[in-house]
Amino acid sequence: MDQAPDNMGEMSGADAVGTAGSGDCGDMLRMWIKFREENGRKVIDRATFQSFGCQTAVAVAGMATQLIRGKTPQEALSMTGEEMAAPLGPLPPMKIHCAQLVEGALKNALGAPAPQAPAPARSLVDSLTPRTGVKISFLNPSDETDQAR
Repeated sequence: MDQAPDNMGEMSGADAVGTAGSGDCGDMLRMWIKFREENGRKVIDRATFQSFGCQTAVAVAGMATQLIRGKTPQEALSMTGEEMAAPLGPLPPMKIHCAQLVEGALKNALGAPAPQAPAPARSLVDSLTPRTGVKISFLNPSDETDQAR
């Protein structure tokens, strides 16, 4: 039986809510934050999230909600998506955007500009053509037969 990650779900009475989405993959993440006073400082008491995305985004968001607990908003804002995902181990390159999605939702909740998503990856053909001037042509299988004669 699957178990929901810690801190998953909406939080009623949240002090801050942030949302981030990725147009490239269609993922969306929302984060709710509740603050408390501790020794005259405002710190994050609790954070929850809701993800409409892949399991990696859910895992990073669950880890992030644990890591930011007890931090001031400024301390939480200084954390990168990579730092929030680090306890999970290295992410495959195609899943790094999941950590950036979580970072974006956190920054949005805390009123900071979200990180810029990297430019979409270009295809191999696109990456070779403009820089090297190499033109790639795909042969039709019947063309290969004609050329062999």
